[in-house]
Amino acid sequence: MFLVKYALILLAGGVVGVVASFAGLGGGVIIVPLLMFLGYPAQRAVGTSVLAILVIAVSSIAAHYRLGNIDYRVGLLMGVGGIFGAQIGALLLEDVSTAAFKKIFALILAALSIYLFFKK
Repeated sequence: MFLVKYALILLAGGVVGVVASFAGLGGGVIIVPLLMFLGYPAQRAVGTSVLAILVIAVSSIAAHYRLGNIDYRVGLLMGVGGIFGAQIGALLLEDVSTAAFKKIFALILAALSIYLFFKK
C-alpha cells in the first residue's frame, strides 16, 4: 500500500504539471482532493498542495518563458497581492474542520465550473 500511495501521488504530480502548464489549474483542483482521499486533513492537504504547486510552477514558468507567454508585470503584481492573501487564507483555514472544508471547496469548484461552462 505504501508504494501504491506514493506512486499515485507521483502520477498526480505529473497530471498536475500538464494541467498547470496547459490551463493554469492544478494543486487546488487535483492535489487537494487526492490528498484528502488519501486521508490527509484539509489543512495538511492544502499546505502540501501549496508546496507542490511551487515546484510545479517553477517548471511551468520555464516552459512558458521559452514560449514568450508571460506578462511579468501582471504576474508579479498578482504574486505580491497573493503574499498577503495567502497569510489570511492559511489563518482562516485553521478554524475550519475538514468536513466543512470539503463542502466549501465543493461549492467553490461547482460555482467556478458553472461560470466557465456558461461564459461566452
